[in-house]
Amino acid sequence: MAAIVTGLIPILRTAVDATTTYKCRSLWFGFLCMRLVILFLAELPFTKLDADFTCNGTRESICSKACFNRHFHKPMMVAWNFIYVLVVLSVLLMELFASHLRSLAQKRSSQVKTDVEQEAQGVSTDPKGKMVIDLHRDRGTVSFYLLSISLRILVEAWFVYILLSWNLPALNDGPYECSTDICSELHVCVVRAAPEKRMSIYALASISGMIIVCSVLFCIYSIAHYLCKS
Repeated sequence: MAAIVTGLIPILRTAVDATTTYKCRSLWFGFLCMRLVILFLAELPFTKLDADFTCNGTRESICSKACFNRHFHKPMMVAWNFIYVLVVLSVLLMELFASHLRSLAQKRSSQVKTDVEQEAQGVSTDPKGKMVIDLHRDRGTVSFYLLSISLRILVEAWFVYILLSWNLPALNDGPYECSTDICSELHVCVVRAAPEKRMSIYALASISGMIIVCSVLFCIYSIAHYLCKS
């Protein structure tokens, strides 16, 4: 996770130093940074989850380990990190498309030394020299933009489902009764610091829910503002 956190600085630098921008670009990169920080903090209570799981007063026996594997049979932190990578890819999808539009605009401007040709491509240049994508001019660009946001909504909704349907039920106050093929006798198991772990899941679900709401509202705004009025 520490390696992922170090990616926060390149994300911020990309958002500031990019030569191509579009509507709400800073908002999406801001959500990436917020989600990365929340993800780092939320994983802290889970770093020694196996040590927090105790059966019959011990956690080192083979029966305790078997009960741990049976109880936490669905992934947690690996799934969280993988889904975060998918969220980053959904943002980079629009970044690659914006880079493609900039490349096309540069090729056009090298042939015709005027800004008229760039305007025709839905790309203009602001006073700081950045290429600004005008979503009013091309339905295809708006559609691709909405596609990237829709993918983000799907990934975040999947993440909330994993949190609330897979991970949260495994962190009830307990105790849990467990019997395995290795140890036939009944074991009583508990998870230490379960409230802190549940709070981490609630925090992750909250930030994802906020991103979903903002993304849905922006999709509605984009359809009404860019497609219905064009």
